[in-house]
Amino acid sequence: MDHKLESLPHIRHTAVHFSSLKVNESLCLLYGYTESFKLHVGWLKTVKENFSLPFQSDEGAINHLSHLSNLINTSLQQIREDVPPLPSSSPFPVVPTAFDATRLSVEISEQLKVFCRWSKRVLLLFRRRSGCSRH
Repeated sequence: MDHKLESLPHIRHTAVHFSSLKVNESLCLLYGYTESFKLHVGWLKTVKENFSLPFQSDEGAINHLSHLSNLINTSLQQIREDVPPLPSSSPFPVVPTAFDATRLSVEISEQLKVFCRWSKRVLLLFRRRSGCSRH
């Protein structure tokens, strides 16, 4: 496999982008990214099972992403914003070897780390803007 997984979300995280964020748009983005990563991690879990590779961390990630998705969904409903439609699952590539499965696992993991840092920054930014203090 010579190509990257193009179906992963492309997350913009420049200072200019962060300064222009709005709550409703950002929560919708966060929801879409979360759902996309759930699809990717679920697909990866299946790929790993096919090669008898360990997949327990994938199950944990799916559970955390599902929890985050539910929280965002609730937040969107509270601000009376329509929950965006689920991202369409583009066809995932055929994974011919265990090595390719491992490479894709690293790629998804790295992008998931970027997503986690981005989402944390977005949520902290909104908390500061709202004047909420830590509990």
